[in-house]
Amino acid sequence: MRIAVIGGGPGGLHFAALAKQLAPEREITLWERNAPDDTFGFGVVFSDETLDGIEQADPEVFRAVSAEFARWRDIDVHYRGRRLTSGGHGFAALERRRLLAILRERCAGLGVDLRFGTEAPPAEQLTAEYDLVVAADGVHSATRQRHAEQFRPELDERGCRYIWLATDRVFEAFTFIVEQTDFGVLQVHAYPYNDRRSTFIVELGEAAWRRSGLAEDPDGVGRLERLLADHLAGHRLIAGNSRWITFSTVRNARWHHGNLVLLGDAAHTAHFSIGSGTKLAMEDALALAACLHEQPDVPGALAAYEAERRPVVESTQRAAQASLEWFESIAGYVGQGAEQFAFNLLTRSRRVTYDNLRERDPEFVAEVDAWFDRGADRGDDRPATPPMFHPYRLGALTLHNRIVVPPLASYTAVDGVPGEFDAAQFTAHALGGAGLVLAGMTAVSPQGRATPDCPGLYTDGQEQAWRRIVTAARLIPGTRLGIQLTHAGRRAATGTPGPDGIGPALPTERGGWPTLAASPLPWDPGGPPPREASRAELAEITREFAAAAARADRAGFDVLELQLGHGHLLSGFLSPLTNRRTDEFGGTLAARLRYPLRVVAAVRAVWPADKPLLARISATDWAAGGTTAQDAVRIARALAGAGVDAIDVSTGEVVAEQRPRYGRSYQTPFADLIRNATGLPVIAVGAISGHDDANSILLAGRADLVAVGRAHLHDPLWTLHAAADQGYTGPGAPWPPAWLPGSRKPPGPRADRVSPRLVLLRTPAEPVHRRWLPKPDPDRSR
Repeated sequence: MRIAVIGGGPGGLHFAALAKQLAPEREITLWERNAPDDTFGFGVVFSDETLDGIEQADPEVFRAVSAEFARWRDIDVHYRGRRLTSGGHGFAALERRRLLAILRERCAGLGVDLRFGTEAPPAEQLTAEYDLVVAADGVHSATRQRHAEQFRPELDERGCRYIWLATDRVFEAFTFIVEQTDFGVLQVHAYPYNDRRSTFIVELGEAAWRRSGLAEDPDGVGRLERLLADHLAGHRLIAGNSRWITFSTVRNARWHHGNLVLLGDAAHTAHFSIGSGTKLAMEDALALAACLHEQPDVPGALAAYEAERRPVVESTQRAAQASLEWFESIAGYVGQGAEQFAFNLLTRSRRVTYDNLRERDPEFVAEVDAWFDRGADRGDDRPATPPMFHPYRLGALTLHNRIVVPPLASYTAVDGVPGEFDAAQFTAHALGGAGLVLAGMTAVSPQGRATPDCPGLYTDGQEQAWRRIVTAARLIPGTRLGIQLTHAGRRAATGTPGPDGIGPALPTERGGWPTLAASPLPWDPGGPPPREASRAELAEITREFAAAAARADRAGFDVLELQLGHGHLLSGFLSPLTNRRTDEFGGTLAARLRYPLRVVAAVRAVWPADKPLLARISATDWAAGGTTAQDAVRIARALAGAGVDAIDVSTGEVVAEQRPRYGRSYQTPFADLIRNATGLPVIAVGAISGHDDANSILLAGRADLVAVGRAHLHDPLWTLHAAADQGYTGPGAPWPPAWLPGSRKPPGPRADRVSPRLVLLRTPAEPVHRRWLPKPDPDRSR
């Protein structure tokens, strides 16, 4: 087999060495247009996971790099004149130049034909002459650009400017520096990579960068040395090839075409704040070499490589996206206290969480917990309470913890009357320990039901049924009960939803009815169009919302939520994609807000002042031309001005052509944005299913309350079981007296077995804190 490799970075070299090692008879040629000693960047960081892969795949390379690693376990956060340290993380770094030299030597020793300082022939020529062509030619891959039609690249250029430098100050840990300057927030990502130097990346937002004048700095680094003098401690900054650039996230619809395949940054990138570029490239190399060895032919190998690596890369890119967006929004967090800010920074990618951080460094998490307790006015000596079990003041109401059961439709009502299953579900969730339980998707009129099986609150019979349900659910004192009111608009008259949450439109002969909306736009392109609601109809719907709110009060609910998201009627007015009106209710955002605000005002007028009013919104439509982040902030402020006490921040379901970026707690950044931009109380919702994530969200200040939906369908006692798992027995998790014997997790099989000692000498536990403290070089002092 003849293999051509374009690009002599870590990914290309590592692949060439592994592929030659697995089959010495292969003829492998590698082209690199730069000279061997030309390199970009100063140091590279490895995870333990990647190192394990290198050790298993090529022990010789592993021994060589390990001998020169800078190793440490701490992360330092410098913020507001303080240094906060979290340990137990585990880092290994190496000078990029040395890594490349080690890989070149390995390739040369195995017989790879290395051609440095030489442009590779065009990929189309190589694919005709070689059995396999590996394009590892970096983020600006010429190969990818020439074959864009096949790979279909997507480049997401971000909004911060950064410069990649080095310093002769040897930091002792991974160091984040956050400084507020007269031109904006400036952040530094720094880490040691040998006993002489550290990588030093400076980043700031586009507007702050333009105000700073750093672009015009003649020597490139002199101004930064002065700005960061306290952190450099008399040491200098060292410029390389990097200048003030923006980061581009690279994604490709395909990674291979014929016998041509992309590897490393040519195929994908992930933001440097999670230190993943070299890691991903070398993992790609290992997987590609392995698949080439395991599969019978090149097409099978390339298909297997992409199938294996794409999910791993996409997971990393999700974490990197969360991290880079956090740093882009850092100006919104610099008002936080030092403990919360440090915790927020460490958990920004959602890969490091509350529990995970506590396993790594219990003292650090205990310090942040204690800070959170002080903020909650805890004045006793009890152990710190997990954040989710702190009480919360919502309007004039106190919730005994921060967990919300969101509206969960059961589709079991008859003529809008909630039945036995609705009662059983609501009572079970009320017994399950959450601070607030919301009954869901309750229509204000027959035409406003999403399906014929949805409950309503527009008749005396429905009101009486809800009153019975509320009375039965008040078995635990202090549990707060609420209901969500809606008019489904163009999403009305549908069948029971399938797994995607979208029900098919019902024709009249199957129980459907005419629908109305802000504009006559069908949900599906081929679906029945709704009628554009007239002013008279809108006035009547406003009265229906107010009447339903009054019924909710008489039924005994503590909290009321209005559905202004998910493409329902009020949501249809807010989004520019669904509101094409030319009257006073259409056009600018201020105009689109007019009708929803009228409904809120009418409801607030009849809903008691001492009972909280919530509003759920879709903070993004996940579609081009839809609601923007700035729109969501303005909508939240307008709702608060109309009397809403908290914003329930959801996303999407506004248009059928949406493209959500699903993932664990994927909607939380929008709650975070609104909370930190407005100071309003927010509820985070969406793919939150573990108490670890709930605690992380609350402790980082991303939300005030956390809604846990599907996990409560899986386990109605989710909140109480979360308390048991965390060893919490305080007032934030009240068990029903009859169930107290079950408040401890029952022992499983072999739970009574005590394991014997089977090792003669125990391996000492890794210390939580380890600094990079290289030994002095006696030759350097001469």
